[in-house]
Amino acid sequence: LRSLHNKRLYLAVFAAVLGNFSFGFALVYPSPVIPALEAHPSPALRLDQHTAPWFGSVFTLGAAAGGLSSMLLNDRLGRKLSIMFSALPSALGYALLAGAQGLWMLLLGRVLTGYAGGVTSASIPVYISEISHPGVRGMLGACPQLMAVLGSLLLYALGKYLWLVLDWRWLAVAGEVPVLAMILLLCFMPNSPRFLLSQGKEEEALGSLCWLRGEDTDYAREYEQIKDSVRKQSRRVSCAELKDPFLYKPILIAGGMRFLQQLSGVTCMLVYLQPIFKKTSVILKPEYDAALVGLVRLSAVAIAAVSMDKAGRKILLFVSAGVMLASNLTMGLYIHFVPASHNGTVANTTLVSSANLPAGPTNYITLIPLLAAMLFIMGYAMGWGPITWLLMSEILPLKARGVASGLCVVVSWLTAFILTHFFLPVVNAFGLEVPFLFFAVISAGNILFTGCCVPETKGRSLEQIEAFFRTGRRSFLR
Repeated sequence: LRSLHNKRLYLAVFAAVLGNFSFGFALVYPSPVIPALEAHPSPALRLDQHTAPWFGSVFTLGAAAGGLSSMLLNDRLGRKLSIMFSALPSALGYALLAGAQGLWMLLLGRVLTGYAGGVTSASIPVYISEISHPGVRGMLGACPQLMAVLGSLLLYALGKYLWLVLDWRWLAVAGEVPVLAMILLLCFMPNSPRFLLSQGKEEEALGSLCWLRGEDTDYAREYEQIKDSVRKQSRRVSCAELKDPFLYKPILIAGGMRFLQQLSGVTCMLVYLQPIFKKTSVILKPEYDAALVGLVRLSAVAIAAVSMDKAGRKILLFVSAGVMLASNLTMGLYIHFVPASHNGTVANTTLVSSANLPAGPTNYITLIPLLAAMLFIMGYAMGWGPITWLLMSEILPLKARGVASGLCVVVSWLTAFILTHFFLPVVNAFGLEVPFLFFAVISAGNILFTGCCVPETKGRSLEQIEAFFRTGRRSFLR
């Protein structure tokens, strides 16, 4: 109990998840900026239906590259230094966006902020998992998603109010603040004890665990357990060892969850949220709709953080996938069956160009897409959002954790790039209902995947989870 009350652990987690705050801010940056750039007076910066998809999707391509490089960074620099390293491309990317004089600067800025997001996506969950006490690992493991939501919500708020007063460039300037705060705080935080032991730095690892747990706790016993686990996995992974279920099963589960998480359509929803609301002409202005959805997402992640260590991971995953299935199905069927005169959709108008149309619906049936979007974001945020990141860091074996987490991030963001890049062309060619019906099918697959493949890790140490995959005995998880 004294370990759980040690405030230093929570300070270290807060310092790390500031990277996720910046990531959430950068991810939804196009939502309010695309409409502004479509109406920009300068031809060099003006976006059209061909360049807007690149501006929205190239972030995820950078994130995939960041995840790929983190496979090396996590094991060479360590988790903490990898997170600190991400501040450099992030700060440079925001500077390019703030001072952009042409389309290439906008796209390069998006790639760099995406690269930083890919590095933090692979490093922060692992860092938090390795420094956390098992009793609060679920709650702390939800913090990256919580901070990403806060970053997105701040972007929506600034996109509504700051842009009206100043200019869209100031949104990029505001993104620099959490990056600088993160790197300053992390300078005073310890590295992961498990990583330090894997590097042979036993005294430094013991000091790190003492700092994280408190001097008057039984941290020495936990240290010996971690040391024994690290000693068993001291060698690097060979190609022959990948045939061992101890390695390939958790890697396939983590990679499968990241793949299905993106296929459920969350990145498309977040990046193109305001244009989607313009297209469906809900009864409120898209700026207010986006902020409302952000608030719902924030409350759902908070619920997940509180209940994850009590209800368990799997039950929240089941509920989350069921809610996403219902909301995607509702959105797709609404757009398909409700006449254009009722839902406000303008025929032969692209999703991008519809963002510039005046919104003045009078039919309250147009609340349905808003409620469906809120339901989708709530379902995602209470399960498949935070738990996917948490389980990735929990079930991956220590000897492959750095490489495997980077691989999972690459799978995730390559999938996100393909979806976000082709989302607008598919909508323009086949209609807005087609991607939502596809996302509904994927959500049904998420339910089956959870039931068949995902283990329950609530209240178990990382060593117990590794023992389960090594032996196949579920008694280690009971």
